[in-house]
Amino acid sequence: MGRREQQAYMVYKKNKRIQGKNKYYSVSKKLLRENKTSLEFETILNTLTLEELIALKLELSMKIAGTPIYGIPLWRSIRDICKDAMLKLALSATRTKKEAANFLGITSVEFKTELKRREIESFFEEN
Repeated sequence: MGRREQQAYMVYKKNKRIQGKNKYYSVSKKLLRENKTSLEFETILNTLTLEELIALKLELSMKIAGTPIYGIPLWRSIRDICKDAMLKLALSATRTKKEAANFLGITSVEFKTELKRREIESFFEEN
């Protein structure tokens, strides 16, 4: 292992030991606790592309409704839906809110504003 690889490994090893405030944020664990998913389901889900997953979810929603869903501005809402998902992912994948903001490429102020506006942290709270 070269010097650079050793340094990168040591930073990784150090970061792995440090746990931040985001330690308990995990969409997967939350949904498993609520029995909304299973490890088998997650394995199958992982084989789908994001586009396939979104299309499937919308199709299943229409089946339940028994008709195409009119009056819901899906085209205009998709940006907000994706932003909510990205904020949840950022909290799940990082140790701190600052890291989460960097992960998304936005400032900490923007990140905190979006968390409050969209009430993302309440998603992770236990009922």
